[in-house]
Amino acid sequence: MGPLLSLASAVCYGIVDFSGGILSRRASFTTVTFRGQLGGLALALAAALLMPARAVHPADLLWGALSGLGSGTAMYFLNRGLSRGAMTVVVPLSAVTGVALSVLCGVLLLGDRPDPSAWAGIALAVPALWFVAGGMAGAARGAGDGLLASAGVAVQYVALGLAGPAAGLWPVVAGRAAAVLLLVPTTLRHRSPTLPPRLAAQALLVGAGAALGLILYLLAAQRQLLTVAVVLASLYPALPVVLGLVFLHERITARQGAGLLGAAAATVLLTVG
Repeated sequence: MGPLLSLASAVCYGIVDFSGGILSRRASFTTVTFRGQLGGLALALAAALLMPARAVHPADLLWGALSGLGSGTAMYFLNRGLSRGAMTVVVPLSAVTGVALSVLCGVLLLGDRPDPSAWAGIALAVPALWFVAGGMAGAARGAGDGLLASAGVAVQYVALGLAGPAAGLWPVVAGRAAAVLLLVPTTLRHRSPTLPPRLAAQALLVGAGAALGLILYLLAAQRQLLTVAVVLASLYPALPVVLGLVFLHERITARQGAGLLGAAAATVLLTVG
């Protein structure tokens, strides 16, 4: 069940990544990011109320809040990079470096010990993500945004994975609230114009999708090693490529094709490990 939940999380984030990138080019990225976090908070709160927790301790909420600070930072810099047209730099850097940092934290700080097949899957997943996301084609514009986003991704995954299972989904709620508070000063400082109703609704839905992805990841991390959950959930950059191939009849490069094959092989190794 753990691997399936992780992959479902990746599907959510793949859709969010694709939709958020398009939306950030049509409206202010600060407003899109902030509205998205509000949508995520609303969905997380509704889900937490529907799934009663056995025992919510302050430490669980603190881990959730720290995770929210990470995800708020990640989404801000990811959307800023995407709004600048640096997708081929920001997406691979944030995905690959975020995975690497999370795996290092899991192994060095949390004592995770993946078995040989899982290590093989991790080793395949890193270059696969790099290839499928574009591999920094062209100039390194947006590299700083990608690196900052990756640090936020690692904090998001590791901190949320440390929340106790008895706390239910309240750590996700705490995280969404922390992300909203983190982004308030930036949103006010930029004084971005109000989004048209249709774009505002889309931003809320994108944020709700991201929160759903985090909920699925939290449930997955409670059922398997954090390192495995992180890597499987981080395969999300493959989804926009597949969707474009199937529904938009887009062409993929040889590098992206190799990345998709590597991601598929990594998924098998991590699932059976």
